[in-house]
Amino acid sequence: MNPLPTIAIVGRPNVGKSTLFNRLIGKRHAVIAEEAGTTRDRITHKFDCNEISTLLVDTGGLEHEDKENIEADIQSQAKVAINDADLILFIVDISSELTVDDFAAADILRKSEKPVLLIANKADNPSIEENIYNFYELGFGDPIKISAIHKIGMEELANKSSKILDELGFKKEEDKHEDDGKINIGIIGKPNAGKSSLVNALTGSEKVIVSEIPGTTRDTTDTEISYNDDVFNLLDTAGLKRPGRTKRGIEKFSALRSLKAIERSNVVVLLIDGDEGVTSQDCHIAEKVLTEQKGLIIAVNKIDLFEKSEEEKTKILRKLQRRFIFVPWAPIIFISAKNKKNTYEVLKLAKKITKERTKRIATAEFNSFMQKITQKHLPASTKLKKPKFMYASQVDINPPRFLMFFKNSPNLHFSYPRYIENQIRKEYGFNGTAIDIFFKHKNEEKTKEK
Repeated sequence: MNPLPTIAIVGRPNVGKSTLFNRLIGKRHAVIAEEAGTTRDRITHKFDCNEISTLLVDTGGLEHEDKENIEADIQSQAKVAINDADLILFIVDISSELTVDDFAAADILRKSEKPVLLIANKADNPSIEENIYNFYELGFGDPIKISAIHKIGMEELANKSSKILDELGFKKEEDKHEDDGKINIGIIGKPNAGKSSLVNALTGSEKVIVSEIPGTTRDTTDTEISYNDDVFNLLDTAGLKRPGRTKRGIEKFSALRSLKAIERSNVVVLLIDGDEGVTSQDCHIAEKVLTEQKGLIIAVNKIDLFEKSEEEKTKILRKLQRRFIFVPWAPIIFISAKNKKNTYEVLKLAKKITKERTKRIATAEFNSFMQKITQKHLPASTKLKKPKFMYASQVDINPPRFLMFFKNSPNLHFSYPRYIENQIRKEYGFNGTAIDIFFKHKNEEKTKEK
C-alpha cells in the first residue's frame, strides 16, 4: 500500500494560497484574511484529484528577506512542505507585478527539482490577462490561469495535476485494492508511549532507536517481518502531540508523516502509556483512525508498571471502554513492549482484522437480513413521509462499505444508522474495523449518513 502523493501549494504571502486550498477540498478549512501571513501552520487535507487520492498542503508565504521568530518558522515549514511534496502548485498573483519574493520562491522551487505547476491566480478580470506574459520569466512554462474565488480554471488545474501524478506512478482510486499481500500496521501514539520498543520486541532486534527522550523518532520507519507465514510491515511513527503543543518546524513535519502512516495502514495500533493512562490526545488519535476508516487495536503498554490483580485490570478495561465508546468494536489488549509480554497478540489481531476488512456478504443474503431487522425495528421519523427500506448491498471492502436504498431516506431518524451498524456487527462481525454505511433515495445523489 503506497502512501498518498502530497501536493503543496506554495507562493509569497497573500496570493490566494488558502483560497485555492479551500476551493480544491470543497470546504472552508484554511483561514482566509486580507492580512499577509494568516496561514502559520501547514494545513493538510485529503483532495481527490481526478480519482487520485492526494494530501493537499497549504503553506505559509515564502519571502526573500530572512525573518525572525514566527515569520522564520512559517518559511521553514513551507520549505519542509516543499521537501516532502510530490507535486508543487506555485501560485502567483496575475493582478500585480512580479516581486522579489516571487523570484525568490521560484529559485527555491527550481533547486528542489520537484514537478512544479505555475498557477496565475485572480484571473477573473480580462483586462489584466496581458500580465500573463510576465510570468514566463519565472521559468516554469505556461501558467495555468485561474480564479480560486470564482472557481475559474479548476478543471484544467486538476487535469494537469493528475497527469503529472499519473506519470509519477500514482494510481487512481479503482486500483486501491491492489497490494502485495503485506499487512501494514501503523503504530501510533503519544511521544514516549513505547512505539519503537514495540517494533524492536516484534523484530527481536534493536532496529529502531529507543530513548527516554520523547520525540526520538521523527520519520516514519518501515520494518518488514514474517510471522506464521504472514508478512507484516510495521510503520513506527513520531509521537502525535496535541495540535497546540506541537512545535513549528520538524515536529509539524513529523506529525504530517504520522498522519500519512495512518492512511497507509490496514490496521492501526494505538499505543497507550499504561503509566500515564488514557488522555484526550489518545482519543483524538482514535478519532483520526476512525475518520480514515482503518482497523484499530488499542494496546495498553507498560503493564508491568501497574499489574497487580485481575480486579485492577478489569477496572482499567472498563475505563478504556468508557473513553473509547465511539469505537466499541476496537479490541483492547495489554502488553509490555519492554518485557516482550503479549506483543505478538498485535500481529494475530492485525491478521484477523484484515480478514474482517475484506469480508464480503452476498447480496441476496444481505437483503434478507436487512428485511428482517427493518421489520423488527421500523425506521422512525419525525416527518410526515415515513422512510421505508427498499434494497441494500455491500459495494466495497477494505473498509467494508454498504449502500442502503430507502424510500424517503432523508427523513430517517439520526439514530437509525447506528441501529443498522450494530445489527450488522452482531450478525456478521467486522470486529476491529470501521465500516461505512451510505443511504440513497430514488433519484437522489448518494448521501453519507454516518
